[in-house]
Amino acid sequence: MKTNFKKIAFFSVAALLVAACKPKESKTDYTAGDLNLSNFVAIGGTSTSGYMGDALYREGQENSLGAILAKQFEIVGGGLFNQPFVAENSVGINTDNLAQLILGFKTDCLNVTSLSPVRKASSGDASIFSDNLYDATKPFGNYGIPGFYMAYAFSPAYSSQNNFFKRMASSTSASVIGDALNSTPTFFSLYVGLDEVMTYAKAGGKNTTLLTESQFQALYSPIIDQVTSVSNQGIVSTLPDVTKMPYFNTIPYDGLNLDEANAASLNAIYNPIGLSFVVGKNAFVIQDPSAGTFGVRQMVPGEKIVLSVPLDSVKCNKMGSVFPFRDEFVLTLDEVNSIKNNTELYNNYITAKAAEKNIALVETDDFYASLTSGIVFNGIGLNPNFVSGGAYSLDGINLNPRGNALLANEFIKAINAKYKSNIPTVDATLFRGVIFP
Repeated sequence: MKTNFKKIAFFSVAALLVAACKPKESKTDYTAGDLNLSNFVAIGGTSTSGYMGDALYREGQENSLGAILAKQFEIVGGGLFNQPFVAENSVGINTDNLAQLILGFKTDCLNVTSLSPVRKASSGDASIFSDNLYDATKPFGNYGIPGFYMAYAFSPAYSSQNNFFKRMASSTSASVIGDALNSTPTFFSLYVGLDEVMTYAKAGGKNTTLLTESQFQALYSPIIDQVTSVSNQGIVSTLPDVTKMPYFNTIPYDGLNLDEANAASLNAIYNPIGLSFVVGKNAFVIQDPSAGTFGVRQMVPGEKIVLSVPLDSVKCNKMGSVFPFRDEFVLTLDEVNSIKNNTELYNNYITAKAAEKNIALVETDDFYASLTSGIVFNGIGLNPNFVSGGAYSLDGINLNPRGNALLANEFIKAINAKYKSNIPTVDATLFRGVIFP
């Protein structure tokens, strides 16, 4: 058999050309830069703990902000990050002793069945509070405590007031900051103050007040002073405008839809005090002591109805119309503006303290604002819509695993910029959004 040398030569040259054109594999050199990440401690409240779906449970903890950050820190030499884990099969528990929310089918008062957040069990798993998980040989890295207020940061025996801290406290006389700093962290994250704002907002401003600027400063300053006295490397976070979250934007202010008979009935009731209704969309009716003699008025654009409002009462018992919404179900314009203005003042102080301490700062509010506008990450669209939006958990406040991954990326970017590190960000598409049945 005669060899075709011309053909062999042609393919040899072609192979060389293909090899020459093949892009070289680029290897990214990840580095900690100026950081010592051997002992990372995350300090914060509900949002830091891994609380999502309105409860603390195992999967949420595994996908907490601190856990995701620690996983990325490991790539550049970070140490172990221990958490006070709930049992894997636990249904979780919240501050009202209820189980976590899942998406299931629910039948309303009109006998309409649809997908809705429902509790995974009839009650929460209170057994998680029966054991203390503290182990001096394996100090916790996650000091995110559900329901944690800055006023209790140094309180001895805080475990007697907060069961979520009780299960991880070093003793019955321990404080959150004391325990968090016991292990002498080399790097920290500090994300506090959000629980105080959220308590006011979720209650519709009823029977609670926002911290004044001076009160916030008086509480925040000793916390960051104490933490930075132990570790001079860390990151602090500003607070988001909570009024943009799904919890306050799912039920529209003008969601009162009326037919001709109901419009006429409401006009008969309210026309004498100056309120009128039309067939179709109308603003809900609310109680407002400042609204004239009768203390009743219709809502205006920009006001918020909280997600805790009993929807069956709205649909079938004329709540929000014949029976005006009570104060705890509504944020008025004054209350919305107070939240926005106070949050801005808090953030100004957090920013100033970060500069004073020469540590990293992440603008959390910018991230939440981007969710409100809608973003696309690796081809996946995310928006603030309740359930379907993709970033929030089923409580409409706390982020789901994918949302936490995106938030962790914002922390990582800020850390890299401050400390000349190159810590890789997270592929958020590898984390779940809302699970549909």
